[in-house]
Amino acid sequence: MASSTIENYVKQLYLEGQRTSNQKIPMGRLAKIMKVTPGTATSMVKALADSELVIYEPREGARLTRGGKQLALHVLRRHRLVELFLVKTLALDWSEVHEEAENLEHVISDKVLEKIDKLLDYPCVDPHGDPIPTSKGNITTKQYENLSDCRLHQKVKISRIVDQDPTFLQFLEREGLTPNVKLTLQSRDDYADATTLITHATSNTITLGLSTAKKILVEPL
Repeated sequence: MASSTIENYVKQLYLEGQRTSNQKIPMGRLAKIMKVTPGTATSMVKALADSELVIYEPREGARLTRGGKQLALHVLRRHRLVELFLVKTLALDWSEVHEEAENLEHVISDKVLEKIDKLLDYPCVDPHGDPIPTSKGNITTKQYENLSDCRLHQKVKISRIVDQDPTFLQFLEREGLTPNVKLTLQSRDDYADATTLITHATSNTITLGLSTAKKILVEPL
């Protein structure tokens, strides 16, 4: 079984590749994500390359091999199922579960994980709308539009939150901007860096900065 350090590295390489569409992640960027020195990140990546989990090219960066990607998706499956379990079954706040899942994802057994999957009726997404990989390592990622780019007066549904900082999630909870909430974009002011929207269920009018709206992914109704 891979160590928690190895699992964290391949998971972050996968997530960064998905976020930026870059095939190769520079060592400086990886070091920043992992909160280590570039030398430490490079040494770890070389070890991962020796284990055939990544392909490393000096001065260019690293990318996951097929085996590395499968390991990363397995870790993500554990993480996201645990997050949903903590919210749905243990009633933890969705702003708290990311850190808890970071620890549990490395120790939970496959047997327990499959029981959790069955208990939750084989969910496709976690509490933040992130897709949950299947037990076979497959993942379906939908293409969503961020809220700041939506057409005015378009009716949409919140599908995914890309920033899982606890303070940000608590803000969204207070404003009622959680996955599956339906809303309409009323106005956008690029000069003021603001957008105004109205929620369908409560008719609340909410003004957000465009940088905040970019972290909320939606799909049209």
